[in-house]
Amino acid sequence: MRLCCIADITSIHTQRWANYFARRLHEVHLISRHFTEEYEGLNSRIQVYPLIRLLPLPQVSHVSIYLSALPWVLQVRSLVKEIKPDIVQAQFIGVPGYLGAASGFHPLVLIARGSDILIMPKQNPMYRFLTKQALKRADCIICVSSALKEEVIRLGALKNKVEIAPAGVDTEEFSPGLRNEMLLRMLEIDDSPVVISTRSLKPIYDVETLIKAIPLILAEIPQAKFVVAGTGEQEDYLKELARDLGVANNTKFIGWVPRTEVPKYLSSADIYVSTSLSDGTSNSLLEAMACGLAPVVTDIPANRPWIKDEENGFLFPTRGYERLAAKIIYLLKNQEARGHFGRRSRDMVRGEAEEETQMRKLERIYYELVEGNSSLRN
Repeated sequence: MRLCCIADITSIHTQRWANYFARRLHEVHLISRHFTEEYEGLNSRIQVYPLIRLLPLPQVSHVSIYLSALPWVLQVRSLVKEIKPDIVQAQFIGVPGYLGAASGFHPLVLIARGSDILIMPKQNPMYRFLTKQALKRADCIICVSSALKEEVIRLGALKNKVEIAPAGVDTEEFSPGLRNEMLLRMLEIDDSPVVISTRSLKPIYDVETLIKAIPLILAEIPQAKFVVAGTGEQEDYLKELARDLGVANNTKFIGWVPRTEVPKYLSSADIYVSTSLSDGTSNSLLEAMACGLAPVVTDIPANRPWIKDEENGFLFPTRGYERLAAKIIYLLKNQEARGHFGRRSRDMVRGEAEEETQMRKLERIYYELVEGNSSLRN
């Protein structure tokens, strides 16, 4: 197939999708408003088309987006006409989804990932209107969780057009392994128990709750260490909070970690924490589960299908740092429980979220759409 994807080229989800279909010898074209000179890790067979920007403003600038909207629509339509794809797909039903709908091309596939459906339409009436229009024009909507499926249906999508397919994890790449002693020495952790968070340092992921829990944990287990991976606009604030709470020496902010290095960090930890306030299906969570970590995550709809409280992990209420601390303390004191949760979590990912299986499902959906579209034309 000839596939045209409108998406953020810097997103790991976009890169994994594009690389998979390029490896499967499909012709992949990628249109992105996020542009860099080099696309690290992107298959050389993939053709990339950067959208023009009228103002050199940050990518999240609403002013820049509004001013660029019409040129983007015209450029996307021109590119789609030139590419002549079998399918147009938009990853993330924000600006990419709106551009996909505006292209006028069918079959159109939209992939909903989380905040594009759960947050953005509620924050801005214009986003809500455009989201509804995109869902109305789509031939298929892929949701990474059942919670997202319910929400897109509430926003007007037809139930028979909605499919669920988590992004999935390569359980060979992400698997339990020995603690990396060199890494632990570099982080000055040595043989201490390790709690890790791999979410971005943005308000929606609420890493602040983890930082607030650390003093309570250290009061019981003073040797515990906390690894906070990721970057975001709250980074300076969170580092200052750790200093104010007196836990900076036990908290390692390591910044952005290349995807190829993430398994090494996860395999060297004991407990995975996600304090997110909202999510689709979190790939960070699935990766930690695949590595056999004991998960402690917020009790939100996106996490409940994957974490059964007290069976393969713990759920705690959003912003509930005292409850989070209690769960972590229990697991740090109970190695048997950690091991049990980790084994059951890995089994669940292998059974329900293997990357190859989920990508094959998408590929099958695309073929069905292309065949159906051909039948309609004939």
